[in-house]
Amino acid sequence: MKQKIVIKVQMSCEKCRTKAKKIAAEADGVNSLAIEGPDRDQVVVTGDGVDSANLTRTLRKKVGFADILSVQKVEDKVEAKVEAKTEPPIPSSYGQYFQYTTPTFHEVVYDPTPSICSIL
Repeated sequence: MKQKIVIKVQMSCEKCRTKAKKIAAEADGVNSLAIEGPDRDQVVVTGDGVDSANLTRTLRKKVGFADILSVQKVEDKVEAKVEAKTEPPIPSSYGQYFQYTTPTFHEVVYDPTPSICSIL
């Protein structure tokens, strides 16, 4: 099950943010990682089978105070696109605008002995 985990971490400098990113990226099952929030103090991790409690505990030990804000289930975008990608129904007036015609063939005549006169 794919899930999105938001963890608030006490990060006061860019070095702390880099350290938190590195720790979160090394966690088992992480697919994507972002730093968000108004003060850039929230680590957003998306992945399959990520242990949020273990990740939070590791961030507390290595970076600073960390608290889980939310854990949400994420739907795959591929499944949502497949459901949304149904073809629209053909309107009843479709034949009025598009009419199919049969192809016409023209025969080209070639004369192996042309006359001297160029105007025919």
